Amino acid sequence: MKASIKSHNKDNMPYERAIEYLFNLQKFGIKFGLSKTENLLEAFGNPHSGQNYIHIAGTNGKGSVATFMGSILEQAGYRVGMYVSPHLVRFTERFRINGEEISREKTTELLNELRGAFNPDEPPTFFEAVTAMAILHFAREKTDIAIMEVGMGGRLDATNVITPLVTGITNITMEHQEYLGNRLSHIAREKAGVIKTGVDVVTAVTQAKVIEQFKAIAKQRGAPLWRVGKDIKYRSTSSGFHFFGQTRNMKSLELGLRGIHQARNAALALGMMERLETKGFPHTTGQIREGLKKADWPGRMQVIRKNPTILLDGAHNAAAVRALARTVQSDFSYHKMILVMGVMADKDIAALLRAIVPISDQVFYTRPVYSRAADPRVLMERARPLNTPGEAILSLGDAIEKAERMASSKDLIVICGSLFTVGEALTIFDPVRYKPDNPY
Repeated sequence: MKASIKSHNKDNMPYERAIEYLFNLQKFGIKFGLSKTENLLEAFGNPHSGQNYIHIAGTNGKGSVATFMGSILEQAGYRVGMYVSPHLVRFTERFRINGEEISREKTTELLNELRGAFNPDEPPTFFEAVTAMAILHFAREKTDIAIMEVGMGGRLDATNVITPLVTGITNITMEHQEYLGNRLSHIAREKAGVIKTGVDVVTAVTQAKVIEQFKAIAKQRGAPLWRVGKDIKYRSTSSGFHFFGQTRNMKSLELGLRGIHQARNAALALGMMERLETKGFPHTTGQIREGLKKADWPGRMQVIRKNPTILLDGAHNAAAVRALARTVQSDFSYHKMILVMGVMADKDIAALLRAIVPISDQVFYTRPVYSRAADPRVLMERARPLNTPGEAILSLGDAIEKAERMASSKDLIVICGSLFTVGEALTIFDPVRYKPDNPY
């Protein structure tokens, strides 16, 4: 690996300033293209070359699939890197090895080094820089395999510089139309950009037209395509999760992640693990069982308190909020449901509200401390036709406090709408464990 790229000591930034500098790259917006990431990596001797990767794209469920796979691989004794976005409360959450976040010191060192390779006239975007950091970190830490989650789309996403051992595509729904296109076929084409020549791809998509698109692209690239529901089957019953794959059938598995939608995510993860086993990553049925059971993903269907039950979920689009609503109705018993909701202004607000407000008894519309958050008064006005009692509260902390005062011990408080909302809520409930590190 080249050693010529170094930061000058006088320019080295401490952690807080380094993170602030990194987030300031967001002013350059979102730009699709792989050249900047490739150029950054080339300056460091192409650390991704020869490394083992798992690549996961899709609209929802990427983090859950990554968590299931990472947990199983850890149980099998591998050193597993995981790159996900966004983070909940700390930037360092984005880079983990066997569940342990990167240290602040290593984060600072990496960024100060990378800055030496930036073109000051045309710096990388935030996500390009962060992806390069992840790749460099995992290579230096000699991970056996690294799980890379696509940021947006796939074809021109910064993570698409890697060549994985197996690729997963969770599902496709309408999202980021301003970047990916305003038709499902356009979005599907961008997601299918992660399909690599000769690399197995496993998908849980359900739409017939999208499946046909994927089949055509996979055939063109000589990539074996495996589908959940056809090649990989599963059932959820009162006795647990049952999996019927190409090489393994397993019954009565326990999933560590809550939610009725997690069965499909687990089936996709296990389908990918079967492909991975053919690439030199053996694992046992016992390790699968233990890995699924121990899977943990904060801020996703997370019960943070009891009496009353307080449920946090980072659902931030209509499909995810609908899954949350179904899980609340099927898995929880309660007298009243009190909803605390804060969403980003660029989301399909009406669809998010329709998905969960009607099953609520009381709603507190609020916002996290983040520039892109929607005004709670706008949320309340948009929800007026849904005829559920509601109140706009500008501070998330105040909204949570009011919800707790209103709730009886047998009620359910649901906090959702954005990962930023959930992240801030976690710092309120558990400021020691979820201490934020930067004022973005």
